[in-house]
Amino acid sequence: MSRSRIQSPAVRVAVLFIDGVGIGRKEPASNPLAHREYLLSWFQDAPGPTLPDSGRGVAVDATFGVTGRPQSASNQTAILTGDPAPVLVGSHVLGYPNAALRDLMSRRSIVRRLKAAGRSATFANAYPAPYLDLLGIPRRATSEPSERMEVPPAARKVKPSAAKLAFAAGEEPLRTLDDARADDGLTHDITGEHARAYGLHAPERTPEQAAAVFWRIAAGADFTFFEHYLADEAGHARDMAAALAALDTFDAFARALVATRPDDARVLVCSDHGNVEDLSTRSHTIHPVPVLYFGPPEPDVETFSTVADVGRAVVRWLGVE
Repeated sequence: MSRSRIQSPAVRVAVLFIDGVGIGRKEPASNPLAHREYLLSWFQDAPGPTLPDSGRGVAVDATFGVTGRPQSASNQTAILTGDPAPVLVGSHVLGYPNAALRDLMSRRSIVRRLKAAGRSATFANAYPAPYLDLLGIPRRATSEPSERMEVPPAARKVKPSAAKLAFAAGEEPLRTLDDARADDGLTHDITGEHARAYGLHAPERTPEQAAAVFWRIAAGADFTFFEHYLADEAGHARDMAAALAALDTFDAFARALVATRPDDARVLVCSDHGNVEDLSTRSHTIHPVPVLYFGPPEPDVETFSTVADVGRAVVRWLGVE
């Protein structure tokens, strides 16, 4: 069956990042990925699923040979620098980047390197303006300076995530909910349901509508990044219903995005570490994670060995290495 493609020569590389999805056992009692045929339904000792659009996948290491369980701060830094962050700082770092990771990001962010070479990069996620101001992260101007968000005292100690630091290092202002309402930004949950549950004025979208917004955003950039972290939250909560809801939405979004991929666009779908594939524990796993590729033939995808290869591929494919 033929499909409709968006033609946009400005698009080069897109990365869809989903937090906390590894390759575990095919056990429906503990692994929500075994309940459906998701793009990310990869299992130990089993071939990967047949992917649409001649997509290919590879299992990569998330531990970097460092003792302990992989963590978000260090592995997301690895993805967004292309460097083996846990090795360079000597440990897995959970939550938000510490001083050593922030220093690495400020120097080696792929966003900074792309922009220094004259390439453009954009973060598709949109956030409440007061939240970004609280974090000290550069943002786009908003037409609603009085926009309010209830910020509990504990939240005032929250630090920026790796992705926000990566774009801040490249001096790329982040999108606000103004942009989301103008169809120029996406809420992290894709549909806007979670944002609205917090009382934020976020647009309501289907995953398919969100995919269309993504390509509209990506039409003006060489590199476009989107992150989704509800699967990781569900894994920590050991919540099967929440895990299935998060995976259902992300899978529908990713499939719609792949189905409308511009001919010259290369799409990578990746995670940072395992978690949701084993709800028998609240902890991250040491499982490998799948990296999926959709786009023109690219033989070096099979050479990926760690999550850092995602960042390396982005700069290499854009001729910046």
